[in-house]
Amino acid sequence: MNMSTNMSTSHASVRRGRHTRAAAAGITVCLGVTLAACGSSDGSSSSSGSGGGGKVGVSLILKTLSNPYFVSMEKDAKTQAGKDNVSLTVAAGSTDGDTQTQITAIDNAISRGDKGILITTNGDAVNTALKRAKQAGLFVIALDTAPNPANVADITYATDNEQAGKLDGQYAAAALDGKPAVIAMLDLFNNQVVSVDIDRDHGFLEGMGIDPGSKTENGKEAKSGKYTGGKGGTYTIACHQPTQGAIDGGRTAMENCLSANPDINVVYAINEPAGEGAYNALKAAGKEKNVAIYAIDGSCSGLKNVTSGKFAADAVQYPGKMAALGVSSIAKLARGGSKPDVTSGKTFYDTGTALVAAKAVSGITVQSPSQAASACWGG
Repeated sequence: MNMSTNMSTSHASVRRGRHTRAAAAGITVCLGVTLAACGSSDGSSSSSGSGGGGKVGVSLILKTLSNPYFVSMEKDAKTQAGKDNVSLTVAAGSTDGDTQTQITAIDNAISRGDKGILITTNGDAVNTALKRAKQAGLFVIALDTAPNPANVADITYATDNEQAGKLDGQYAAAALDGKPAVIAMLDLFNNQVVSVDIDRDHGFLEGMGIDPGSKTENGKEAKSGKYTGGKGGTYTIACHQPTQGAIDGGRTAMENCLSANPDINVVYAINEPAGEGAYNALKAAGKEKNVAIYAIDGSCSGLKNVTSGKFAADAVQYPGKMAALGVSSIAKLARGGSKPDVTSGKTFYDTGTALVAAKAVSGITVQSPSQAASACWGG
């Protein structure tokens, strides 16, 4: 999870913009031209592994490794690779939106003879390289966010990002209990179109009972009117601001929104880092106690923010599950197994989502932070 170069993707992890805090120590990241010299994460050179018990070469290509969401993917992919006798090569962009590093990693996977690629795409610019990979016989699995068009990948493993946003929106509408809503929409980008951004933003509005006004762009809803979720009430959209999915971006976006309308009482955040930045801005303005922040991700630190009251609710996702399933699927396929299938009724394999909140509201199913803690990620 507003982005105006057409980079739409179907599912998910906003998901997930970059995080400004450093990732856990000990992570090996292959960037730019150095990718050609990088071996697999298990210390052996990546090899195609034609079948039987031989190693299967798989490349995991992430948006960045500065966000715990993607670090979780790397961790669980490595664990699964050890179980499945997979030679895993990990690469990542230097920032969210860095497509050139991802293109280099895709070309290196082809040259190495890998059997498959797992990718959280940074944008449409990688599509041509992914098509080359498929033509070379590699099986391409998109993680968290489907490419645009979705068939650039063979399949996508993701959370239903629209549903994640919708869960937040339904809770927000119910919690308002009929009171007027002055809403800040803290999106991912305003200069690129990526489906996770669209899906989460639109899902939140739909959950509140507000028509997004477009299927392909953010910010097209009526700027005032009535929301029909919960008991219903009036709403005003105070702003749409880009955050790049980062803490600093979230703070700047929230500051801009407060300048536009100091009466904001509901904040939709594309992800937890953006939500955390928004909270910091609200606290600096002395308004944090009167504003409900709704985030998406489900990290362990995000659940703590729900417990402390920084976030009103958090739609949780399972990034490590996406990556582990992807590794296993390519390993099985390379050894003669069948291709994975999408979830019935959907265009992708849905790895699930749930809503976590500290307070129950009428008509909304939630998990408590302690219940969700067993499946959280990022430490």
